[in-house]
Amino acid sequence: MKIGTQYNSYNQPISYPVNNWSTRDYPTKTILEGTYCRLEKIDPSRHLEDLYNNVYGPETNPKNWTYIPIVSFENKQDFSVYLTSISHLQDPFHYAIIDKASKKAVGTLALMRINREQGTVEVGFVIYSDQLKKTRIATEAQYLLACYALDELGYRRYEWKCDALNEPSRKAALRLGFTFEGVFRNAIVYKGRNRDTAWFSIIESEWPKIKSKLESWLSISNFTADGEQKKSLNEC
Repeated sequence: MKIGTQYNSYNQPISYPVNNWSTRDYPTKTILEGTYCRLEKIDPSRHLEDLYNNVYGPETNPKNWTYIPIVSFENKQDFSVYLTSISHLQDPFHYAIIDKASKKAVGTLALMRINREQGTVEVGFVIYSDQLKKTRIATEAQYLLACYALDELGYRRYEWKCDALNEPSRKAALRLGFTFEGVFRNAIVYKGRNRDTAWFSIIESEWPKIKSKLESWLSISNFTADGEQKKSLNEC
């Protein structure tokens, strides 16, 4: 039933009922398994070296940090302190992205701003190494996290937010099936500058169709032996 198709006793339009609603759980799963990658809850004893060398260290691409609220780390000791601190958090709940072929950690992402009472959650802290960008693994990592939030945990709304000037992030959100909802102006001050925040979302009623498209694109049959896609995600 669409919003506004019901009326109360005062003849005012109201939205559809949400029956048998209950508070959702916090994320707790330590492993989300995929075909090309695996998401593992951040564990400094396993992920420190790879993430420092591939994603967070001083040799990483400086362009990767323009729209991220933190900066790269100049030394491993400082990064170890940071990684240990976030590994204990419940919100955000951080995962390392593991390339199953190389068995290396090549990026991170998190479930954050978790509103259990209303059933909303955001994917954030998406930090990819250059070798991860625009790969099957990058898409599958997003797919796995969305499945966990929307299917297993039963959240109703899955959000993506970014600096409104971050065009690659905006394009990625739209490609993955998120709907653009608008811009919150003067939303944040970070790194000494203003951030207008672009909002995107997937809601529970949209997810089955989006999920099916992602699964079709991620299918091994959609790729050549050289790893080239046969159909784009938009074509699936």
